[in-house]
Amino acid sequence: MAEIIQRDGTWAFDGSTVRITPGLHRSVPLFRQTYGEVAVPLEAVAGVVLEPERRRGRLRLRLREGADPLLQATGGRLPDAADPYRLSVEVDRTGVAEYVAEEIRRALLLERIPKEPAQAYLLPGPPVPVSVRSSDGTVSFDGSQVRIDWSDTSERVKRATGPRIIDLGDLVRVEWLPNSGHEDGFLRFVTRETVFSKLPPEKDPYALDLWGSTRRDLLTALVATAVTARLPHPSSRAPAESDASGHASRPAPALPRTTDHHDVLLRRLRELGELHRDGVLTDEEFARTKAVVLRGF
Repeated sequence: MAEIIQRDGTWAFDGSTVRITPGLHRSVPLFRQTYGEVAVPLEAVAGVVLEPERRRGRLRLRLREGADPLLQATGGRLPDAADPYRLSVEVDRTGVAEYVAEEIRRALLLERIPKEPAQAYLLPGPPVPVSVRSSDGTVSFDGSQVRIDWSDTSERVKRATGPRIIDLGDLVRVEWLPNSGHEDGFLRFVTRETVFSKLPPEKDPYALDLWGSTRRDLLTALVATAVTARLPHPSSRAPAESDASGHASRPAPALPRTTDHHDVLLRRLRELGELHRDGVLTDEEFARTKAVVLRGF
């Protein structure tokens, strides 16, 4: 057993699994403490490094692409301090950290673990049900449905639509961007109906606008990860289509059957018309949103 215990957390490697336990010190971010212990199977590991710093070192575990739903959902946008695969190491413990890293490297060589992208998730993600209260509302996931309940400070367009319930089977992907403290973030659930929508997060009834506490809003990554873990793995999706910038970044969505497609369009237009008549949407908001919906269909 190779093990290092630090205020930041504990790493223990038994030859087949790297068990990462967050520390309980107040300096450990809320996200890592809430995400809890992570058991990383050796086959999910691409490498490990000890990065020297001025006053301490940092162990960093690199995972194979596509192996972890957390990394898939957050796209490398987690702040360094909240990353569960990094461990701050006191200067007098760097020797122990290097020993742990060397044991993991040796096992990777002996077991001939490939570095190619994984074809399935090798980590399970957070257990469900999971629920997080953010600045824009509360988002919950029970394993089959996502539910969004808006807060009193949400945009009136969102509050007027009432709670949003999304079946897992209707989801195409999850998009997540953290609240940096300087710019708002968002958690967006892209469905077959909204895959072409260009509504900003503050107006989108399928998105949480993250503008409040960065510490609390970061927890929405738990829901993003739990949902991502239960969606089809990226390797099983259709070839990616180009986004607005010309980069191939998202899979081509499977559209509903023609009849369902038409019904969805009519229902969405009726909802928009009701919001416009009730004064929830201004003339400009109604025209812009209607144009987006029609383009999408």
